Amino acid sequence: MTQILSNISSLDPLLLGQAGPVDGFFQSQLGVDLGVSVLGVIKAILIFVIGWIIATIIKSIIKKVLNSTDIDNKIAAALTGQRGGESIPVESWIANLVFWLIMLFVIIAALNALELQAVSAPLNTLLDEIAGFIPRLLGAAFLLAIAWLVATIVKTIVTRGLGALNIEQRLGLTSADTGDFSITDTLGNALYWFIFLLFLPAILNALELNGTLQPIQGMLDEILALLPNILGAIIIAAVFWFVANIVKRIVSNLLSATGVDNIGRKFGLGRTAGSQSLSSIIGTIVFVLILIPGIISALEQLQIAAISDPATDMLNQVLDFVPKLFAAGVVLALFYVAGKFVSEFVSNILANIGFNNLGQWLGLSSTTTGTDVPPPGAQPLDQPIELGVGSEQPTKIQTEPTVSSKSPSELVGLICWIAIMLVAALTAVDILRIPALTDVFRVILAIAGQVLIGVLVFAIGLYLANLAFNLILSSGTTQSRLLAQSARIAIITLVGAMALNRMGIAPNIVNLAFGLILGGIAVAIALAFGLGGREVAREELRSWVGSFKGK
Repeated sequence: MTQILSNISSLDPLLLGQAGPVDGFFQSQLGVDLGVSVLGVIKAILIFVIGWIIATIIKSIIKKVLNSTDIDNKIAAALTGQRGGESIPVESWIANLVFWLIMLFVIIAALNALELQAVSAPLNTLLDEIAGFIPRLLGAAFLLAIAWLVATIVKTIVTRGLGALNIEQRLGLTSADTGDFSITDTLGNALYWFIFLLFLPAILNALELNGTLQPIQGMLDEILALLPNILGAIIIAAVFWFVANIVKRIVSNLLSATGVDNIGRKFGLGRTAGSQSLSSIIGTIVFVLILIPGIISALEQLQIAAISDPATDMLNQVLDFVPKLFAAGVVLALFYVAGKFVSEFVSNILANIGFNNLGQWLGLSSTTTGTDVPPPGAQPLDQPIELGVGSEQPTKIQTEPTVSSKSPSELVGLICWIAIMLVAALTAVDILRIPALTDVFRVILAIAGQVLIGVLVFAIGLYLANLAFNLILSSGTTQSRLLAQSARIAIITLVGAMALNRMGIAPNIVNLAFGLILGGIAVAIALAFGLGGREVAREELRSWVGSFKGK
């Protein structure tokens, strides 16, 4: 219509004033314009339909071709890292992309046929940009293909090479505990993606994505600057790992051949299937001691102060602590052996001199659980056994299962061993330079000494009480048994208070209780004599009063 109006406005006004010719002109001009417009619409429809048919045919051809091969799926899986499972619909994506590119050309051609330049101009601009971007996209795709090819070759060489060398078996990493983890595959995948990272700046440069290129290029420069240090650290750590592993096996095998594991079994090491033997533990300790300097050297090679300095300081402290720990262990081992020897020596000496009769000397009853049925003529249970005098032992009816107990000589030997080990522990923690533990063991040793002296004082008191009982009882005086029991109770009370006071168990309370007991005994004796001698005192007072009156 716009074209028709423009044609009408361009006509001469004189011609428009004539009625007959004007009608003919309008009819002829309108017919021409309508014919042109209908022809353009038909042409646009034909272009659109034919273009759509061509795009659909090309789409189906591309999809069939891609479906007939697995190259596209392999490339997509390699780029995305997917293995098995659901496949990526690469064929549909590529076919749809080509379809819409062709349809974009078709739409622009149809709009030009309709002479709608206002609508087709932006699409032409978009198409020009797409056409200009296609070479860059092809260049990036070419670089990506090269990166994929190089990465695949490097990954294949590394994985197959390490697999041929049996590196995992040499490192002792082929066990059920590792699961699906494989150091060969891990190293191959790391190199695979690292090569892609190296090609990434070139790909972004081909796409002219400068905003994304600059930070990635800076990151890659930093990685490449650190790469020599990282490789050096890996090599140092690997060398120390190999050396430590070899030394560990040598030490473990040598110690196992010398029979060290038999000593470990005495302490419960290596008895069960899952536990480690003593030779294996020592080999692991040697392995760690060799590996610690390697880790320190590897961290220093990285030259990253934020990571290497704290870790190096910690490992240096551990390395400085190892000799002290070794010396403390040697001290404990030597004292343990010496304590066992001293314990057995003391036990044998005391057993030979008759120390196992200590219970009889102290007047203590037998510790065997049972019901005593004394035979006729046996000594009463409330009387102590006289030294050097044999007596018939009471018959025992067992009521409970007996528990094997140690003899007095064995108990003294055990006490000697515990005392030696306490001194060894104090020496060991002093070597380790741990003030808190040193103070704790000093307090324990002091308390143990006080308790031992208290027990010794009480044992001597029991012996003296039993001796006084026997002496008073053997005098044969009237009420000798009562006097003997009183003397024994008094001596036991006295030495019990002395023993508790020596042990340091609430000395004020012990002194107060002892004083109250003695005071109570004195008051009881005074009351007993006072009340019992009341009649005698009355007669004496009467005689004294009578004598005064007679005077």
